[in-house]
Amino acid sequence: MDKEFIEIRWHGRGGQGAITAAKIVASAAFASGYAGVVMAPTFGTERRGAPVMTSLKISRTKIYDLSPIETPDIVVVLDHLLLKETDVTHGLKKGGIIVLNTPVAFESYGFKDFKLAIADITAISVEAGLPHGMVNTGIIGSLEKATNLLGIDILIKGIEEEFSTRNPQKNSLAARIAYERTRVGG
Repeated sequence: MDKEFIEIRWHGRGGQGAITAAKIVASAAFASGYAGVVMAPTFGTERRGAPVMTSLKISRTKIYDLSPIETPDIVVVLDHLLLKETDVTHGLKKGGIIVLNTPVAFESYGFKDFKLAIADITAISVEAGLPHGMVNTGIIGSLEKATNLLGIDILIKGIEEEFSTRNPQKNSLAARIAYERTRVGG
């Protein structure tokens, strides 16, 4: 993905690490030369398991518009069950990308106007040695596979810096495996 201005909306649940994942991508984007990076989390009830959303804007130039994202280029969904609770595609630009953590077959989804990238990040994270439900680093690998936004090595470096004292190898392994196993189509 080679765009001057990219808007990413993240959907997850409290405790899954959606905000941390967005922060890692934001830091990696800034480190790789994007001059404008704005991240804005949105919380409902701040408790484990409650839906959370965060917005990430990335630009080659400074960003002056700090308003919430209304028409994202990319939507990242850390829990496929959120599809039953909220319209994650709301405002997603035609041809936009949905990155989805799901064990459900690719063919089960009927997103007509969007590109879909899926992987069972939950299983991948457990395979990498992370606790069940910690899917944030794996979803970063899927995001990169779907977009070619920054480069997997830049994102792995960001993951290892963020988790330097908390299983950096397991977290980076989850991202690498997810990158390799993500199916993209649409």
